[in-house]
Amino acid sequence: MYHEKMRVMALDVGDRNIGVAISDALLLTAQSRPTVRRKELKADLEALRRLAEENEVHEIVVGQPLHMNGKASPQSQKVARFAEELHKVLDLPIVFLDERLTSFEAEQHLEQMGLNWRQRRGHVDKIAAMIILQNYLDSRTGRTA
Repeated sequence: MYHEKMRVMALDVGDRNIGVAISDALLLTAQSRPTVRRKELKADLEALRRLAEENEVHEIVVGQPLHMNGKASPQSQKVARFAEELHKVLDLPIVFLDERLTSFEAEQHLEQMGLNWRQRRGHVDKIAAMIILQNYLDSRTGRTA
């Protein structure tokens, strides 16, 4: 069903940055990519389109920032609108995945690596995207971390 080089891309969409991670060709592991600094919608979509094409992405996973009670937040509505625009540009399936606590988990991971708060700030979005993607890949195969 899938071409051997097709991959899944995950996004942690924020107001200033978009964290990006892309799977390996076997759909087993998530690797972070450089964070996309938000400029304006058209430029943001174009940067993601290029990444998707260069990496032969066949599916996008977008982190859905829900409230702790599981209900939609104003940010989750913004993310949904962004994903809709991305779908128009890429015409790829988009899957939403609950991203509650992924930024916190990313911060903890970077802190354990010994990075100070300034260093962590530059990496948290892409690590959060990597966590979102790994959670998605693990859920598809029935694996758990």
